[in-house]
Amino acid sequence: MPCPPVGVRSERLVIVSEGEQATAGTTRRVLLLSHTGRDAARDVTVSLCKALTEHDIVVRLLAEEADDLGLDATAYDPAIEVVDADTGLAADCELAVVVGGDGSILRAAEVTWDSGTPVLGVNLGHIGFLAEAEVDEVEDVIDAIVERRWTPEDRLALDVRAFRDGELIRQTFALNEASVEKAARERMIEVIVEIDNRPLSRWGCDGVVLATPTGSTAYNFSAGGPIVWPGVEALLIVPLSAHALFARPLVVAPDSLLAVEVIARTDGAAVLWCDGRRAVDLPPGARIEVRRADRAVRLARLHEAPFTDRLVAKFDLPVEGWRGSAERRRRAEGQDG
Repeated sequence: MPCPPVGVRSERLVIVSEGEQATAGTTRRVLLLSHTGRDAARDVTVSLCKALTEHDIVVRLLAEEADDLGLDATAYDPAIEVVDADTGLAADCELAVVVGGDGSILRAAEVTWDSGTPVLGVNLGHIGFLAEAEVDEVEDVIDAIVERRWTPEDRLALDVRAFRDGELIRQTFALNEASVEKAARERMIEVIVEIDNRPLSRWGCDGVVLATPTGSTAYNFSAGGPIVWPGVEALLIVPLSAHALFARPLVVAPDSLLAVEVIARTDGAAVLWCDGRRAVDLPPGARIEVRRADRAVRLARLHEAPFTDRLVAKFDLPVEGWRGSAERRRRAEGQDG
């Protein structure tokens, strides 16, 4: 599927026809990624392999994960495809199914970044905001994949670039956040934050988090930043333990250019982390630029539950006593019945 251009909404449900979801020819293929260090994940992954191949869907696995699972690829019909590297791993796959927590889903976003393959998460983690289903809903997940009952949802991502002495040293992306953090526990870093080529403030701090709405429930949330609905197009800036009177979380336009410069005349070195997975060492004087990426990360959704309901469920928020109009109608219909 083609990636959306700059300007698309960060959350977009698209009706997908069978022809659009099917891969080339008649072969259907699904990439399966698993947190094989957990017994529950291994059991669920084996069940998915069995069920999907029984419906003539080819399952693709990383060789390392296939070894962890103890699978004989040829024992399945069609045989499981075992590949050695992440490069091109999701090519020709209609879906990438992830068994694990949000960390595993962020890994899948990395694997599918070039291909734009939708990612469907089955949660075995603690909260799992990015996951679409819980482990006890595996049968429903299998049915949805077989019957193509899912819709893609595009999430705004970040284009992240690191510069040293004016030279580009790394370019990558982030779905949740890019964070500039101190490299040594005993030293804070001095940074200047810039928005759209204008200086905002200088902070002595532990770091700065630059997040997306999708990442607002991750590091941003832990750092005291606001929760932003995925359908809101915005970028977030959250200072970490800043020694300053003006050190509040900020929400800026989605097309803004954000920059963080590590002050050259300080001793504190820093490190750039993207989604907690990819790191770049930043000496004093380094500069990080973050903007909206020119493509989105595509998630697969099985239902269109409101984000409010997801918040309530994931954080176990107390809503007893609520008497909204929908609830009143349901109660009235129950009494009439």
